[in-house]
Amino acid sequence: MNPNTPAAPDAHTQTPALWEGALEEARSLIGVDLRRTNQTWNTEASPDAVRHFCWGIGDDNPLYCDPTYGKTTRWGSGIAPGCFLYTIDTTVVAPKLRGIQWLYGGTDWEWYQPIRHRDAFTVRARLLDAVEKEGGKAKKFIIQTGEVVYTNQHGEQVCRALGHTARTPRARAKDGLKYEPRATHRYSPEELEHIAHAIDSEECRGATPRHWEDVEVGAWVQPMLKGPLNITDMICWYSGGGHMYQAHRRAHLQRKRHPADAFINPETGAQDSAARGHTESAMAREVGMPGGYDVGPQRISWMGQLVGNWMGDDGFMRSLKASIRRPNIFGDVSWCKARITDKRIEDSVHLVELELSVENQLGETTAKGSAVVELPARAAR
Repeated sequence: MNPNTPAAPDAHTQTPALWEGALEEARSLIGVDLRRTNQTWNTEASPDAVRHFCWGIGDDNPLYCDPTYGKTTRWGSGIAPGCFLYTIDTTVVAPKLRGIQWLYGGTDWEWYQPIRHRDAFTVRARLLDAVEKEGGKAKKFIIQTGEVVYTNQHGEQVCRALGHTARTPRARAKDGLKYEPRATHRYSPEELEHIAHAIDSEECRGATPRHWEDVEVGAWVQPMLKGPLNITDMICWYSGGGHMYQAHRRAHLQRKRHPADAFINPETGAQDSAARGHTESAMAREVGMPGGYDVGPQRISWMGQLVGNWMGDDGFMRSLKASIRRPNIFGDVSWCKARITDKRIEDSVHLVELELSVENQLGETTAKGSAVVELPARAAR
């Protein structure tokens, strides 16, 4: 057998392990502009598309959701949160390695100007790198990093994103991903009351400017809570945030083109998508996850919402770098937290840097990151 030929999926597990030559295959399209047909949910930041995205993460900020309100702000129009661009392109740049699971690893976002309602986008996506890693939950896996550049209808570059995708063999494969199954957390009445209070207390700065001079390094931002995660949350995310999955005839044709990505449903005997592990515990265990789980861009968008709530209408998020550390499964709550780590002036622009994290009810850190925000200065007003 040619060592560069992918191993056939085992008849029982339907799951290949990483084969000799897998890294070379994962790197084979570095620098090539790639088709993005199935990575696009929206092509325009229409008011409806932006509102659906925001509602999908539980965000009803009028700056994004109400075009009339947006016209009263410094922007002169409704705008979209930066992570809305996930709906224009998923940032998953992970070609080749058929049959090897995609797990989202994180995004390095950099925005150059706001996303205005009705902006239309084209994207350029290419693979930058692929490296082999070792881990505690999977002996070997491959991280593919891709660049996505978003250009608006005026030919202006609005954003550059680096997406990181882990290619990890599923649980039954040799050296595949193996998290221990974890039962859904049962909350006490006191815990539920605490959760409700945190949600009721969520801060959205809005029209009140947060001035650079008033920010203190070392101070904590008021946390934002999401969850307990449930199937409705996931449906809302997919409705607004988009997805890569296909239905009915389109799914049939997709499986014919890429049979290694299909999975046999043990109950029906028919082909299905392994992506159902996001909403189904049994399939999640096949992937190697502890239970039905969220998607990485969803959690990163929550981190973006926390920063947006804090900075207010007059702020502008320059960058957001976030990495996914652990799965967030059904029943988990996510405490989105931020601490101010630096403030500085660069080229007369007043910047604040924040350290970000997401923690679940067990005290585990499930995501980490940082953001740089431009704030108004009192002297400049």
